Amino acid sequence: MPQPAPRKPPLYTVTADTLVAVDFSPRTAFGPRTAGNPGPYRRLFTVPGTRAFTIGNLLARIPMGMFSVSAVVMIAGTRGSYALAGAVTATGLAATAVVAPWTARLVDRYGQARIAVPATLLAALGSLALLLCVRHGAPAWTLFASYAATATTPNLGGMSRARWAHLLKDDHKALHTANSFEQAVDELCFMLGPVLAAFLCGTFFPEAGTLAGVVLLVTGMLLFAAQRSTQPPVAERARAKTTALYRAPGMPPLLAVCLAMGVVFGAMEVVTIAYADARGHPAAAGTVLALQAAGSCAAGLLYGAVKPAGPAADRYPWCIAAMTALLTLPLLTAALTGSLLVLAGALLVAGMATAPTMVTGMTLVQERTPEGRLNEGMTLAVTGLLGGIAAGSALGGSLAEHASAAAGFGVPVAAAALALMVTLGSVRPVEPLP
Repeated sequence: MPQPAPRKPPLYTVTADTLVAVDFSPRTAFGPRTAGNPGPYRRLFTVPGTRAFTIGNLLARIPMGMFSVSAVVMIAGTRGSYALAGAVTATGLAATAVVAPWTARLVDRYGQARIAVPATLLAALGSLALLLCVRHGAPAWTLFASYAATATTPNLGGMSRARWAHLLKDDHKALHTANSFEQAVDELCFMLGPVLAAFLCGTFFPEAGTLAGVVLLVTGMLLFAAQRSTQPPVAERARAKTTALYRAPGMPPLLAVCLAMGVVFGAMEVVTIAYADARGHPAAAGTVLALQAAGSCAAGLLYGAVKPAGPAADRYPWCIAAMTALLTLPLLTAALTGSLLVLAGALLVAGMATAPTMVTGMTLVQERTPEGRLNEGMTLAVTGLLGGIAAGSALGGSLAEHASAAAGFGVPVAAAALALMVTLGSVRPVEPLP
């Protein structure tokens, strides 16, 4: 067994309930990795409570990639209709886009544990109701109502990022590393969730994926909420009417870019499935998409380990430009080679621009969100992504059906180019010094 590292002087001071100070100086946190100076990711988890809330958040986030796949398998397997299954999941997505910002606003106003736990339990009841309605042959409208109830699920990634922002608010380099880690977790859940859901539903019974997702969601949320010492304090805000967050300075272009990024993700998923199906390998689509997520995950971890150059607002256009350029690789590969194997390699490379772009975008969301409303700001960004995913799925599927699957890869490129134009158009000129 490896010997424990020698005890080091504490990097933090703690009162009864609240973390008072964290010393993540560049000399220790981001210097060369040595025996006495662990890497930036290990350094993050020296803060008390971070390991526990990260484990809980991870457990609760894995089902986010399980529920939609489980619902499709469960409904289509028992009702024999993929159209019904798709309509039910689309209804849940639309309901989430409407409800999620309100849930996030309550979380910011009254605290994570006080709101997130009952909201999660309500969402879990919705999933269980869907399971029972499907199993007992209830009318179709009950499936829509049950799945819509799951829209109260809090933005788990946003709440985790809010905790990091609270703990590391005085250390931008460490916060950059934490945001990169959270993006890598998102990609990891995207890879593991669908695979786990398909395995459980196929190996045991059609409802197994949904049931396991509920258990993981509730268990993870209870563990996450129990870590009160790392929870951001509730900001005292005037009861007067506050400005809508989407109108805050600098937020509209960020949300527009999130919408365009969602189009990229939604179109890429549908078009890749159509491309694999057209070549007689529909089952390989999941593996190909997982490679894209793997590329993003690896790039996100690397991006978090290096020192970012310049402010996030300056890096953002370059990240989107790189993403736009790399997204041409799947388009060219699909049009010129017709090989699913080569496409997989192109998606792996193209995915490497995703995490740096998303990390930088979320950093800007944090910077431009008014104090005390961070979770709401994160959730608005996610809502934009969800809306874009829905639109991208429709656009990509339509082009793949009426033109070709290879042509469908043009939708992500066009959406990324649009995001780049929005970003460049929103850059404010630097005022000359007096």
